[in-house]
Amino acid sequence: MNHVRDAAMTALIFGFFASAWFGWAQEAPPQAWKKRLGLAGGVSILVSVIGGILAWQHWSDGSALSEPGAMRRYGIIVGIELVAAAGGALVLGLRGKRELIAPWVCLVVGVHFIPLAGPLQSPILFPLAVAMTLVAAGATPLARRRGIPPSATTGAGAGISLLACALAALVYAFTL
Repeated sequence: MNHVRDAAMTALIFGFFASAWFGWAQEAPPQAWKKRLGLAGGVSILVSVIGGILAWQHWSDGSALSEPGAMRRYGIIVGIELVAAAGGALVLGLRGKRELIAPWVCLVVGVHFIPLAGPLQSPILFPLAVAMTLVAAGATPLARRRGIPPSATTGAGAGISLLACALAALVYAFTL
């Protein structure tokens, strides 16, 4: 990321989606997690709002998506991600494996960060891709060992990963 606007938008988007994942984790988490998940969701929204304000203040600055063809590549990658996530969720739901939808979506989201790193000029997406993929791979076995739904472990892990990157992007935006 070479632009304040891009870093701020990263904080806005990742903060928003972190709050969504923390919300998904609240499907049936252990009692001890509930307050922490709520607090993490609130912090995520705060980071998102700060990122949004900063992006608005720097809207006329440059952006990686202003590069020729970048917006088109971005749209194609996100479109493929949405189709893969929704299609997989549909198949899992129809096969009676609804508990695997959260890990599936997390896997698709994690993998989609790899091709997005190019058009967004954002190397932070590579460690995020690894983190989200590891969360997706480990969420179901961990949930089964603890006797909780995979949505709890997936949502908490994905939310933490996204919030960490949102915070890093926000700090970076203030240093540009």
